[in-house]
Amino acid sequence: MPQRHVIDLHLKRLLEVDRFKDYGPNGLQVEGRAEIRHIVCGVTASLGLIEAAIAAGADAILVHHGLFWRGQDGRVTGWMKQRLARLLAADVNLFAYHLPLDTHAELGNNAQLGRLMGWQADARFGEQELGFAGNLAAPQSLPELSSQLELQLQRQVLVVGGDGRPLRRLGWCTGGAQSYFEAAIAAGVDAFVTGEISEPQAHLAAETGVAFIAAGHHATERYGVQAVSAHLARELGVTQQFIDIANPA
Repeated sequence: MPQRHVIDLHLKRLLEVDRFKDYGPNGLQVEGRAEIRHIVCGVTASLGLIEAAIAAGADAILVHHGLFWRGQDGRVTGWMKQRLARLLAADVNLFAYHLPLDTHAELGNNAQLGRLMGWQADARFGEQELGFAGNLAAPQSLPELSSQLELQLQRQVLVVGGDGRPLRRLGWCTGGAQSYFEAAIAAGVDAFVTGEISEPQAHLAAETGVAFIAAGHHATERYGVQAVSAHLARELGVTQQFIDIANPA
């Protein structure tokens, strides 16, 4: 079975961690046992995921949203104490990858959402080139695209704006990427898909005619961790499983 440091170095190289200016540390966030046989992956290092992973016999947990973020209160109290206490008592490692997991060309959240939906990216946009853009295989109406997203993600999406044009070029960036909407518009897309929407984007969608689709932060970011975990299983011989802790956001 692989050692913890082997997995840490493998993921650092695979996801090009050092290339990104991020909101928190990428890589090993909580050190557990040295040997890793079974990995549980999930979107967020919530107490629910931690407890489910321990029950599943995990030696390590791989997530997109870790425990530590720039500017947060550094005290280990309340919910932070509970999560850390469970990890440390069970001697379970926690690996977290934020922006590197969003943007990886094959295994990342954006690439995997595109794979799920049949979208092929041919360009990047936005800060650190996190946003993906590409032509749809065939023009679609906004209701058609929204229905496909709801079918694949198994949740209702929020649609704002759109001037009725056929959708030929699409931009997408999973999670909380609503601030990328202006960059997507500048990149020439007919619609933009992300997880969340804030108040300013509704006005931009109405004024530009470019549709904005908020398909869920959690829902759009379930796929990168699964792809990376499957990669580790193939390359390093670990076993792995995905545990989805439902989140309506």
